[in-house]
Amino acid sequence: MRSAIIFCTLLLWALHGQAQQVLTLDQAIDLALKNNYDIRLARNDADVYANDYAYANMAFIPRVNATAGRTWSHTSTNQKFANGNKRDTSGIKSNNYTANVSLNWTLFDGLRMFANRERLESLRDLGGMALRDQMINTIADVITGYYDVVQQKQQLRNIAEQMSISEERVKLSDAKFQTGLGPKTDLLQSRVDFNAQKAAYLRQQTVIAQRKAALNQLMAVEVANTTYEVEDSIPINLKLIYGNLQQDIMQNNATLKIAQQNLFISQLDLKATKGNYFPVISFNSAYNFSRVNSNAATNSFSPIFNQNGVFNYGLTATIPIFNGLDVRRQVKNAKLNVAYQQLWLENTQTRISLSIDSTFKNYEYYKQAVTLEEENIGMARENAMVALERFRQGVSTTLEVKLAQQSLQDAFNRLILARYNTKLAETELLRLKGELLK
Repeated sequence: MRSAIIFCTLLLWALHGQAQQVLTLDQAIDLALKNNYDIRLARNDADVYANDYAYANMAFIPRVNATAGRTWSHTSTNQKFANGNKRDTSGIKSNNYTANVSLNWTLFDGLRMFANRERLESLRDLGGMALRDQMINTIADVITGYYDVVQQKQQLRNIAEQMSISEERVKLSDAKFQTGLGPKTDLLQSRVDFNAQKAAYLRQQTVIAQRKAALNQLMAVEVANTTYEVEDSIPINLKLIYGNLQQDIMQNNATLKIAQQNLFISQLDLKATKGNYFPVISFNSAYNFSRVNSNAATNSFSPIFNQNGVFNYGLTATIPIFNGLDVRRQVKNAKLNVAYQQLWLENTQTRISLSIDSTFKNYEYYKQAVTLEEENIGMARENAMVALERFRQGVSTTLEVKLAQQSLQDAFNRLILARYNTKLAETELLRLKGELLK
């Protein structure tokens, strides 16, 4: 009878799950990679860096500018001279056309152009690294959130099994009370326990909905849509090896690569800043055109038409002599930034090394706990079945059944938590390794 109740409960659970759409982990990750806001922001930053690099070579080509203008003038002059002569030149109109095309080509600037081009390339690479790091972190968050929902679902199943045992206790206690073979206190306690598990079942359903909403936020889908189902189990990899992980992580970790790239960029900044010590040599060329049309001359020597075209070219050298030691200040700050990035890199290396060691110890512990709790769950279930049967035959009390039932529930909780924590440790190790994103 007990087995039949459990079977029916689990069957109803399975049928309920089949009525809902099942969201797999791969589907959840795919949605997050497409929609997650943090990834989209990181991708936008990477696109900006890539766009800047697309114009990196523009610093090596000349700059050409042109200006053009036209001026209209009206001259009105009335003059009287000492000898009594008068001159009235009112109504003189003129048009003045001007145009200029200039070219400036920096030939040497202390190699700053080369350093800046390499810096833009490094920033482009940094943007790609940051995007990859964000994608890896998001995948880790999705895995954690997804299997959090799975473990909460398993907890709900655990509560449902406990409810079936409690319901059987209520029936047996009621039958004993009606026949005078058991006290009413057993019946009342059984009903209290059963109602408490009903409340726990309702609360667990709320928790599942909340965890699904958190998962939806990572996938950037409608938070209120929690009608989907998730998988029933938490698969874990029990074959991770510390030595291999440590070597791969120190070589491939995304955060470590970002720190290394930031150090390289700071070194390029120092190189570009030192270029300010050197003179800047430029090639300059210009063509100037002007034309003046007038309807009359102000005197016999003034032309009524004048047109000029001048082409010039040459080299200029801007030599820094003294600028208030500003370049020296900039170089010193750039050196300090290099030292800062070097310290940051070393700190990142130690933090990652510590994280590897701590996470792998957790992984080893929870892996052993899974094996132990899988053994315990079988014994706890058998103990609960024996206690219930003894209570049915009247050779034990309801307290014995309750203790066995609590032992089974605790064993379930420990097993579920051990598997989940093993998965968390496994995910963190793979995140550090950068293996979550293929």
